[in-house]
Amino acid sequence: MFPDTISLAIVDDHQIVIDGLKSLLDGHHRFVVQLESTQPVKMLEQLREQSVDILLTDVMMPLMNGADLAKEVHKKFPTIKILALSMSGQGELVNKMIEDANIAGYVLKNIGKQELVGALEKIAGGGIYFSEEVLAEMTRASQLKQENIAINLTVREVEIIQLIEKELNNKAIADRLFLSERTVETHRKNIFRKTRTNSLIGLIKYAYEHKLV
Repeated sequence: MFPDTISLAIVDDHQIVIDGLKSLLDGHHRFVVQLESTQPVKMLEQLREQSVDILLTDVMMPLMNGADLAKEVHKKFPTIKILALSMSGQGELVNKMIEDANIAGYVLKNIGKQELVGALEKIAGGGIYFSEEVLAEMTRASQLKQENIAINLTVREVEIIQLIEKELNNKAIADRLFLSERTVETHRKNIFRKTRTNSLIGLIKYAYEHKLV
C-alpha cells in the first residue's frame, strides 16, 4: 500500500450495502477496505486482530446497533475514527453518538460517490463530516431539548402525558398514579398551559415532536 493509504472497515447487516460502498470507492486507491462484516460483534473481533484508520458502520442493525458498536470501538480502539451511515438522520441519536463515541461523521445512505470520498478524506485528515440533512436534524433535536427544559415539565406531568397518550381518562390516571382526580385535573391544566396546547390532539402531537412518548 502507498504511504498515505487510508485503511477502512465496513459493517452493515446487508452485504449489498457493503458491496455498494466498495463499488463507490473503486478507483480511489488511497482508500483500502481491509475489513468487512455483516455482524457487529464479528467486526469487534476482527479489529482486535487488525486495526484500521476509519470504521464505516450502519446505525440500525440487529443484536448490536451502530450506536453500541461505535461506543465499544471508541472505548477499545480509540484511534479509529468512526463514520456512521443511516437511512435517516435522527438528530437525537446523532448527538448521543457524538457524546458516547466521539464519532467523526454521520451521512445518509443515499450519499453519492463524491460526497463519500470527500467525507472520508476530511475525516482522514482529522476533521469531521456530517451531511447537511443530518446537521439540520441535530439542530432540531437540540432545539426541542432546549424547549423541553424551558417549559419545565415535571416528572409527574410527563407521566400523565404518557398516560393521556394511552387514552386513559382522569379517573384511570388517578388510579394508576394513586392520586385524586382533582390532582390529575390540576396537572392537566398545568400541562396544557406549559405546552401552549388547547386540545388532546395538540398535546399528543407536541408529545411526539418533543420525544415525551
